[in-house]
Amino acid sequence: MQKQDKDFLDRIAAGHKIAAPDGDVLRCAGETVPTGYRSELMRLVVVFADSELAGAAGFCPFINKGPGVRERIVAAKIVTEKYVHAEMALKLIEPFGVNPLLYVRSHAWDSRLDRHIDLGTRRIGGDKRLNVFHYPLEGWEDAVVFNMLMGAATAIQLGEMAQSSYVPLAGAIAHILPREKEHAQLGESGVRQAIERSGSKAAAQAAVNYWYPRVVATFGRVDSDHAAVYIQYGLRRRSSAAMLRDWKAQSAAALKRLGLAIPKNCSPESSQ
Repeated sequence: MQKQDKDFLDRIAAGHKIAAPDGDVLRCAGETVPTGYRSELMRLVVVFADSELAGAAGFCPFINKGPGVRERIVAAKIVTEKYVHAEMALKLIEPFGVNPLLYVRSHAWDSRLDRHIDLGTRRIGGDKRLNVFHYPLEGWEDAVVFNMLMGAATAIQLGEMAQSSYVPLAGAIAHILPREKEHAQLGESGVRQAIERSGSKAAAQAAVNYWYPRVVATFGRVDSDHAAVYIQYGLRRRSSAAMLRDWKAQSAAALKRLGLAIPKNCSPESSQ
């Protein structure tokens, strides 16, 4: 490790923050930030922006599939807020040469793979969305179960950035996080209403069985180099394993409230 990098990590460990760039140069305590920090910061923000763009595009067709006007209003609200969050994320990396207008047009955000493919945690080419956003939604119950499970995961993952060493990111998360938490709550309400409306838990349970392991995969590998670097750089606080434990506990509680079960091969104690 170069002395510059060690000095930088010491400053981060001591609680120093990085403000918005001067031009496109980041500084911490007056010293230029190592290029690795900028690369990991951009990667983290791009993954979030791409996931919000892909998530909004994938859920958009289900606005008109809501069983009632209220459900369609809620679906439209979620889609709108995801686009707002994507815009906020892209503004964070605009100083580093990203043109938001061109960026949004650079990928087919509504593209999806075959539903029976299981990518696990391996990355594929194209945009940087989380793998869970490569899978298509099937029906209203499927969509609301997805919002419940993935909404909770997103809130936990974003919560780790609320005290980010990069001040503009922490500021953006302060606005985004409450809405993402609400999306999970709206998802749970939607699942409950769908069960009550149909008089059966079968469709909701089938959706849980499908989405649960795919949401688990969004937390990545427990030995991920990126996850460790994020913590070193102060971009996140805790490990992927710690975040996953929180999500498993929260999702178990939500599923219990709904009378649904965790898939048999995905017990709360199981590891990735």
